[in-house]
Amino acid sequence: MTMRVVLAEDSVLLREGLVRLLEEADATVLAAVGDGTALVAAVEEHQPEVAVVDVRMPPSFTDEGLRAALEIRRRFPSVGILVLSQYVEESYATDLLEAGGGVGYLLKDRVSRLADLSDALGRVAAGGTVLDPEVVSALLTKRRRRDPLAELSPREREVLELMAQGRTNIAIGRLMVITQGAVEKHISSIFTKLGLPPSSDDHRRVMAVLAWLEG
Repeated sequence: MTMRVVLAEDSVLLREGLVRLLEEADATVLAAVGDGTALVAAVEEHQPEVAVVDVRMPPSFTDEGLRAALEIRRRFPSVGILVLSQYVEESYATDLLEAGGGVGYLLKDRVSRLADLSDALGRVAAGGTVLDPEVVSALLTKRRRRDPLAELSPREREVLELMAQGRTNIAIGRLMVITQGAVEKHISSIFTKLGLPPSSDDHRRVMAVLAWLEG
């Protein structure tokens, strides 16, 4: 069955080219617009299966496309979102993926193969996730770069895991066969590496365990 699509791309030439490309990929382009506001209106009017959108659009050329995509996801959760961007926008890709399934993020220079584009549209419409290999690589690099647990030594990770199990410092020392002073030294280092300074508002031990669980 032909895929029903609305498209948002601010460049007239690119927009016309994408319309032809989408139609060749067996999609019916119900509307092709130039900004995020018009995209949301087009989705509301036509109720497509997939909204294809660029990230950077007027007026500021920063994240208008993403914000429109997130609004569409909020108001029309059954509509798939396929982002076609010139660049890998790490934070934008993360925000989009956190919105749930039925999303895709492809680089524009990778969509020249009709079979790949058609497959991406179908998977997104069915609630799946489609990511360009460069996007996956960038997100993994970002996670490694920003993961505070990566800075912990193997010994500190072991201490933190036992903390997550609810063990006291005495129990940790007994299980690891180290002194209580050594346990306290490891815990102090963990707090420092996780960016948990002394605070009267937050329990640092609990915050450290949460960081371990999230990691």
